[in-house]
Amino acid sequence: MASNEYSALRRVPIFACLDDDSLSQVAAVATEFEAPAGQVLAELGHPGLGVFVIEEGTVRVEPPGEEPVELGPGEFFGELAVLAETPRTARVSASSPVSGIAIRRADIEQLINREVTIAAAMLREVAQRLVDLRHG
Repeated sequence: MASNEYSALRRVPIFACLDDDSLSQVAAVATEFEAPAGQVLAELGHPGLGVFVIEEGTVRVEPPGEEPVELGPGEFFGELAVLAETPRTARVSASSPVSGIAIRRADIEQLINREVTIAAAMLREVAQRLVDLRHG
């Protein structure tokens, strides 16, 4: 990821508070991806190999026994499988053409250990998702 991509990374809430040096660390390990509408990005029960951050487009998250959820630009998925070291807890597919960044499990773990703000932002988002599930 090129250094001129910092502005795109800074628009992602979990990276928004990072300085340029920290953003360069994220950019160094992030891989850009694109997916057409309908492509499965994560399959229920499969190993969690990383975290995906959506820059453009939307994805449909389908947890078993629950209502599907749409996520869009600035949002992320895959964190539970990485943070809890469990298999994927939902099927995620592109509901429109999607572009974003993917960060491998080992790299996101290192970033979280080095950048407390990323860990705190991810924790806030996970907690909010749990609250939303309980209060529908």
